[in-house]
Amino acid sequence: MQIWAGLGNPGASYAMHRHNIGFMAADVLADMYRFGPWKLRFQGLTSEGRIGDEKILLLKPQTFMNESGRSVGEAMRFFKLEPGDVTTFYDELDLDPFRVKVKTGGGTAGHNGIRSIDAHIGADFRRVRLGIGHPGHKERVTGHVLGNFAKSEIDALASMLGAVAAEAPWLAKGDDARFMSEVALRLQEQE
Repeated sequence: MQIWAGLGNPGASYAMHRHNIGFMAADVLADMYRFGPWKLRFQGLTSEGRIGDEKILLLKPQTFMNESGRSVGEAMRFFKLEPGDVTTFYDELDLDPFRVKVKTGGGTAGHNGIRSIDAHIGADFRRVRLGIGHPGHKERVTGHVLGNFAKSEIDALASMLGAVAAEAPWLAKGDDARFMSEVALRLQEQE
């Protein structure tokens, strides 16, 4: 069993925020791999299914971003898993829009959801960083992160989320490098 946590804020008013790209990724994965219905568990919404040979619990914490670790930690302890069994999907300011990078461990780069998970389970979990770009000025970061994707960005957003879901079997197998290269190839073909 692996836990794949898409990070975001609950509620319709947040649905299209850049900060909710993790929730969007979880929804696309659930649809593409025909996961079960979403259920309220572990202070979040969960959906179970398989990607390749791996059993995956998709989790969308409903605690608001800065308390995401409460939900992820509760699910991890319930299934008696280790931080290495947890993968997070979240918005990354320091990546160009719609670029995807994966790493295990590391710092929080000022991301409140990652900081909360780090505090609850430690740093040794896998992070799928979904680029949203930086607005250029520090004082514009909050408005950028908590702003909706522009209409002109929707096609690129859909392409990136589709590529992440299509290549997810590599992630499930633990081949992060192959996952990143296949996603990048798929996105290049669509440009």
